[in-house]
Amino acid sequence: MSITALDGKRFAEMVIQGAQHLSNNVKMVDALNVFPVPDGDTGTNMNLSITSGAKEVKNNVSDHIGKVGQALAKGLLMGARGNSGVILSQLFRGFAKSIEQKETINSVEFAQALEAGVETAYKAVMKPVEGTILTVAKDAAKKATTIAKRQPDIVLFMDEVLTEAKASLNRTPELLPVLKEVGVVDSGGQGLVMIYEGFVAELKGEKLPGVPAGAPSLNELVNAEHHKYAQTHMSTEDIEFGYCTEFMVRFEEEKVKANPFSEETFRQDLSQWGDSLLVVSDEDIVKVHIHAEHPGEVLNYGQKYGNLINMKIENMREQHSNILFEESQTAQVAATSAQQEEYGVVTVSMGKGIAELFKSIGAKVVIEGGQTMNPSTEDIVKAIEQVNAKKVIILPNNGNIVMAARQAAQVVDQDVIVVPSKTVPQGMTALLAFNPQGTLEENEQTMTEALSHVKTGQVTYAVRDTSIDGLEIEKNDFMGIVDGKISVKDKDKLEAAKKLLAYMIDEDAEILTILQGEDVADEHIDELVSYVESEFDHVEVETHKGDQPLYSYIFAVE
Repeated sequence: MSITALDGKRFAEMVIQGAQHLSNNVKMVDALNVFPVPDGDTGTNMNLSITSGAKEVKNNVSDHIGKVGQALAKGLLMGARGNSGVILSQLFRGFAKSIEQKETINSVEFAQALEAGVETAYKAVMKPVEGTILTVAKDAAKKATTIAKRQPDIVLFMDEVLTEAKASLNRTPELLPVLKEVGVVDSGGQGLVMIYEGFVAELKGEKLPGVPAGAPSLNELVNAEHHKYAQTHMSTEDIEFGYCTEFMVRFEEEKVKANPFSEETFRQDLSQWGDSLLVVSDEDIVKVHIHAEHPGEVLNYGQKYGNLINMKIENMREQHSNILFEESQTAQVAATSAQQEEYGVVTVSMGKGIAELFKSIGAKVVIEGGQTMNPSTEDIVKAIEQVNAKKVIILPNNGNIVMAARQAAQVVDQDVIVVPSKTVPQGMTALLAFNPQGTLEENEQTMTEALSHVKTGQVTYAVRDTSIDGLEIEKNDFMGIVDGKISVKDKDKLEAAKKLLAYMIDEDAEILTILQGEDVADEHIDELVSYVESEFDHVEVETHKGDQPLYSYIFAVE
């Protein structure tokens, strides 16, 4: 069927299917991340971002395509996570601005909107890098302008735009050497192609293969924060099933032979033990979320099909009581602190120990987040509001959060600056340089300059075999990373840490700070300190329990 005028309802369906298609392929997009560290989250960030946009579209469907575009831009803006999510939000922000006054659009206007989106996105990035999602969007939009001059049928027009987007994606390794070295295309560009594939499928009246519409993706079960909001409206005694239980079962061939797996049967059997049940499976695993009174029965049942992994059980009655207490405390604090403070610092960290460390040196609000869990623009806006200060300073402590922080700073009424810290050590150094008597501009300059006074080292493990920066890395090797560059490796975690310190510490180094990850024993910290004291006697050593996941050691050398 030929379409020469695209209205809001049809465009809304395009957005919804584009979001669903990306959601169905999140793991594949995540796997394209160049660094072999366990934080491959481009697909996750883009999925959470476009899902937020699609949700807003569903709630604001209209025949007027300009109004639907505005809803999409709003949802994307507040749900944007990580650089890929922020760039995606900017692409559709420019797109929406271009069509905001139009009831329908033709192929020429569609192409103009794509170009406007690219212009907006490039402006949002301080140093655009070609060979990324930006390039794929730019090439597709440029081609769209040429196609639209001869093709009024939007179905055929968008099909050709998708073809160019795919071709541009395949060219990304030629533009970004690190992609070519590792042998992958750009993950953000792949995510955008997934969205465009959904657009075209909807225009053609097709449904793309994957998880059925309406079914939750594996990623949607990771965060159970909804409990917090639900529990504030009920009594502890009203909780019938007291344990929030989440786990995964990795299928075992012998067990599945004896008990053939059916997701429908599995879900039906589990329902006898609780409520709020979610079951998602693929060929390798099944993931479960359930509120149960006897979690052991649920886990025993899951073991019929394989090994239990990633288990998490929370006592919701205890959690509920704590939340009610926190709510009352928050209300009390709000009642007694109506007057705004002059300054407030918002920072981001993963690990209870690191969060406490930031608070001890002056942070007012610490957002839980970092690798694998980038806070959204909305999360950062809420933190700014929570600070209740006239002037706010944000320390993202992760390069993938800087753009979301800057976007949050633009949508609030307070005076807000972002000091672009890309690591926890940078954030701590910048915070120590903060002067509460100085102006916002003076603090921005001083704190930003302080970022260059510290070297950051991190030890983590490889999630796959790869060859990068001249190092041949095998899965489960431990890698030492200095300021974003993989510099050393070893089969042994502690040896990798020693190699990394030997690489980082020079004659100018004076202070070494060690943040102990949640998987590191105290005796290994003691051994590492002894190593430094014997090999580098001019360096003063400080240690802190960071309790951070994924990164066994974080080092700051000043």
